[in-house]
Amino acid sequence: MNKILAIAQNTFKEAIRDKILYSLILFALLMIGSSLILGMISINIETKVTVDVGLSSMSVIGAVIAVFIGINLVHKEVDKRTLYSILAKPVRRTEFILGKFFGLAFTLFVNLVIMAIGLVLVLAYVKGQAYSRGQVTEIHASLFVAVFLIFLQLLLITGIALVFSSFSTPTLSAMFTLALYFIGQFNADIKHFGVEAGNVAVRMITSGLYYLLPNFGNFNVIAGVSHGKPIAAALVVYDVAYSIVYLAILLSAAAMIFSQRNLK
Repeated sequence: MNKILAIAQNTFKEAIRDKILYSLILFALLMIGSSLILGMISINIETKVTVDVGLSSMSVIGAVIAVFIGINLVHKEVDKRTLYSILAKPVRRTEFILGKFFGLAFTLFVNLVIMAIGLVLVLAYVKGQAYSRGQVTEIHASLFVAVFLIFLQLLLITGIALVFSSFSTPTLSAMFTLALYFIGQFNADIKHFGVEAGNVAVRMITSGLYYLLPNFGNFNVIAGVSHGKPIAAALVVYDVAYSIVYLAILLSAAAMIFSQRNLK
């Protein structure tokens, strides 16, 4: 465990030194801030617009960070030949993969915390302005649950990126990961298409794809939260369990593929 934590710590330090990371965080904070302007021109729905734009910015920017840092987790070490010195020590390849994953996971967590603080500050200002006009505007706890679900989604994206980076080039890894990310947003539609097709073979194929591909749609509660609706506890429990199982499969696959890879 100490080896995994050491690799995770080193991965986190490398990630926070990456200039593109700061650019993406700044862009996300600007997007969250821009929601304030959009809210001002939206009569009586300032909070809705702010939450909608803010959470959407966190989700999209977080996904970009997970993809474009995740695809380089293994390739960068191989390219710089630092991997050989790491594996020369009593460090197994599985421990290396797990350390890389947890390092990026912590990086994503810190980024989300920073963006969430920015969103809360903007919402606090919007709430103050609403009270000054005699309106009642509440910031529900479901906002923070939505951020947690975004974090789970980003962990899955990281796992997918890590699988592809364990055997492919960064360019192909980015293409494959982004493709699965976008497909995963409409996973439920794939199953629905099979049902509507009325063909047994098509229904079996679409049902298989539905259970095989990541279902990111279940993590998207932004629309409900922006309208002040609570998030069902059953959905949160399901998403946590789904993330644990799917991540276990992804990390096992990444470790197995990387263990068989010829690094010469």
